[in-house]
Amino acid sequence: MKNPTTPPPLDVDAICKALSNPVRREILASLREPQVHFGDQALPLENGVCAGKIDAHCALSQSTVSAHLAVLQKAGLVTSKRVGQWVFFKRNEPVIEAFIAHMNAQL
Repeated sequence: MKNPTTPPPLDVDAICKALSNPVRREILASLREPQVHFGDQALPLENGVCAGKIDAHCALSQSTVSAHLAVLQKAGLVTSKRVGQWVFFKRNEPVIEAFIAHMNAQL
């Protein structure tokens, strides 16, 4: 039986695919310092960044950014939290750190 606190194995291929797109890399980079890029958000950044703010930051349509966020979430690079009608996104630092460590060990 698996330990419930054990993180799921990294999906390295999904992460590499997610990182292959410059828009997704820009989203991850901007989420690293949300106070710098999204400081005008009304709700606390501890919840994450509202999807609408990410849309505006990327200057792309809501549907395009939503698709990029879905790829990042599927790869485990971001997490989401619904608060009322809004969805907030944050970087998943443990997965990002594990991926970097994996790549450093394997390459």
